[in-house]
Amino acid sequence: MKFLIYLIVYPFLWCISILPFPLLYLLSDFVFILLYRIVGYRKKTVRQNLALALPHLSDKERLIIEKKFYHHLCDIFLEMIKTMSISKTEISKRYVFKNIEVYEEMEKKEKSIALMCAHYASYEWAVSLNFHSNFKSFGIYKKIKNPYFDKLVHSIRSRFKANLITTKETIPTIINNNDNNILSVYGFASDQSPKENSAFHWAKFMGIEVPVHTGAEMLAKRYNMNVVFLKTKKVKRGYYEATIEVLSENTSEVPNYEITDQFLKLVEKQIYEAPEYYLWTHKRWKHQR
Repeated sequence: MKFLIYLIVYPFLWCISILPFPLLYLLSDFVFILLYRIVGYRKKTVRQNLALALPHLSDKERLIIEKKFYHHLCDIFLEMIKTMSISKTEISKRYVFKNIEVYEEMEKKEKSIALMCAHYASYEWAVSLNFHSNFKSFGIYKKIKNPYFDKLVHSIRSRFKANLITTKETIPTIINNNDNNILSVYGFASDQSPKENSAFHWAKFMGIEVPVHTGAEMLAKRYNMNVVFLKTKKVKRGYYEATIEVLSENTSEVPNYEITDQFLKLVEKQIYEAPEYYLWTHKRWKHQR
């Protein structure tokens, strides 16, 4: 059955991926009407999250953000499909690194790198960092239940020299690379909610004390990695700018959880600047202290 679903859906995905961008965004506008107006996909969760994180805004102001967010959500979903066929030239034009020299300097330190980012703006197209990197690249992700679609995602990422590993595979992969002197960059999207019973650290995020992921910081400390933050800004529809900020070059000297707290503050700053580009559909604040 899973293979049958894949066979039915794949041709539609491919046809979407080869659409020129004007038609892709015309389709996105239609998907917005379907997703937001008709289906109301996770609308209750989005409204609860916006009310919790942005209590200083009026209901009307939050409603404007809500609609802008759903437009953006449809855009990035179709942009993700577009990645199936997009060229290196096209993605490099649409996702621009403003200070790539900072990352290049980190590679010269000859230490692996933990790259921390958030589910903000275009986190899928950040894979184009590999065009500028000499390190082996690993993205940590949640495995898709349908093995055929999971294989497809791996195939898409491999076009950009990226290797996907699950959370269970992360530590064995790092150990292997460390033992064999394979310099690598590991992408951690560390802004979502961990399981409450497995949380080692609680911190304020958007003014609310919640459990937070600390894996990126702890692994960087254990295996002597440099840590950087990837900030992405949406310039206009289909165009993004990314900047690299160094969080730590000597993780052993930094008190535990300080890097994680610094990361959360940077994510907060992004959200306050343009909240419509954050992934509000996830239940980020389901565990509160």
